[in-house]
Amino acid sequence: MNGNPMLLFPVLLPVLAGLALPLVPAFREKKPRRIYTAAVLGLNLVLFFGMAAGGGGELFLFSLTDALPVFFRTDGLALLFGGLVSVMWLASGIFSFEYMEHEKNHVRYYSFFLISLGVLLGLGFAGNYVTLYLFFELMTLLTMPLALHSGTKEAVAAGIKYVKYSIFGASLGLLGLFFLYHYGTTFTFVPGGVLDMSRVAGHEGMLRIVFFLVVAGFGAKAGMFPLHAWLPTAHPVAPAPASAVLSGVITKAGVLAILRVIYYQVGVEFLFGTWVQTAWLILALITVFMGSMMAYRENVLKKRLAYSTVSQVSYVLFGVFLMNQTAMTGALLHVVCHSVIKDVLFLCAGAIIYQTHKTEVGQLRGIGKEMPVVMWCFTLVSLALIGIPPLCGFISKWYLAMGSLESGISVIAWLGPVILLVSALLTAGYLFSITIAGFFPGADADYTALEKKEPSRFMTVPLVILTAAAVLLGVFPKPLLDFIQTIVSAVL
Repeated sequence: MNGNPMLLFPVLLPVLAGLALPLVPAFREKKPRRIYTAAVLGLNLVLFFGMAAGGGGELFLFSLTDALPVFFRTDGLALLFGGLVSVMWLASGIFSFEYMEHEKNHVRYYSFFLISLGVLLGLGFAGNYVTLYLFFELMTLLTMPLALHSGTKEAVAAGIKYVKYSIFGASLGLLGLFFLYHYGTTFTFVPGGVLDMSRVAGHEGMLRIVFFLVVAGFGAKAGMFPLHAWLPTAHPVAPAPASAVLSGVITKAGVLAILRVIYYQVGVEFLFGTWVQTAWLILALITVFMGSMMAYRENVLKKRLAYSTVSQVSYVLFGVFLMNQTAMTGALLHVVCHSVIKDVLFLCAGAIIYQTHKTEVGQLRGIGKEMPVVMWCFTLVSLALIGIPPLCGFISKWYLAMGSLESGISVIAWLGPVILLVSALLTAGYLFSITIAGFFPGADADYTALEKKEPSRFMTVPLVILTAAAVLLGVFPKPLLDFIQTIVSAVL
């Protein structure tokens, strides 16, 4: 290895810690396991931001062949994704200390939870397509145990479905690796793309079909139609802290792969204005509307939130596919905002399930009287997800709508904002109905049966901090916005 070894520490620490956890008998006890996990997650966060403050850099790891090097390199996109992963993993990990008490196999859960963190950071630091593909596949295999943790028949079936969809999608991603080897100049991520146009000449049609399939394949992880069906199946059966990171972070791994393919390998010039761009935009808008409609009709709480993720992640993809600065800024803002918001929503659902064992929306009348802190967090981030100012979802959706109108793409330019607005109204319907029934159960409700069931600080503190982040990112968006615009200006 040569380069900056600081890049390796945030990846290696959680992987080694996760592998070591089952080997130490003391970690079968609750208190030592909690201290160990919290220490690893906290130290990982320090190492990541220490590495980022030091300027990042590049670290060569090894070569599969002379033409297939595996190495890490940090840029703005890597730091954005890595910071998001580190913060969300810490919040979900702390929350899980109480939540996982009603689950079994704690050691196995925390082992894979920590290993998955390291692998996701490796994915974010990937310096070329080969490294990205390697860590993308590792991510699927090592997060699957989180989805099927409970071991029920439904959980195992969901885990298998998750793997099938993910591997099929990644196989389409592998197709891009083959064609880029022949028609590109390097696998290294270069802003603007790496296609050798002298080789591409005469093969444009074939390559556009290939890259359409590649992005559709990576879109499976992001829950994009038609490869979205794993998401509403896997999320409801996973433990709530795992559902939170599956929805809030791991879906963004698909977005990251798509960004790297379009903006750092193929290049916007080769795709802009073609049928490929139009087809991607149509698929994204279909997913936005379909996911919102399915969430509106769903009665199981975690499944409703899973369908919401299907819709909201395609907001991001819509902005990515528009290929202009305004829309791309909105897309990356929504990556952060949705991650924070959806982590809170799934963790709120987990707190409700843990304290009341209620899993369906129809059972939640009066829940705001019983769990006011949890439901106020749920309500505030619901406002943010709908796009109510001054919360963070408003800022990201504003940029997405403006980017669509600026695109000048026939029909899509005005249809995009219309569908985003319809989706926002549906979002209000499927989230506010829970809040209204929770705080205003009606005159016929049995108020004597309602008693305080607020969870411990292990659950409420991460919820309050993340909810505050959703508010602050909306009120003071400039620092994040400035950082994102430096990423966008490098590729557009």
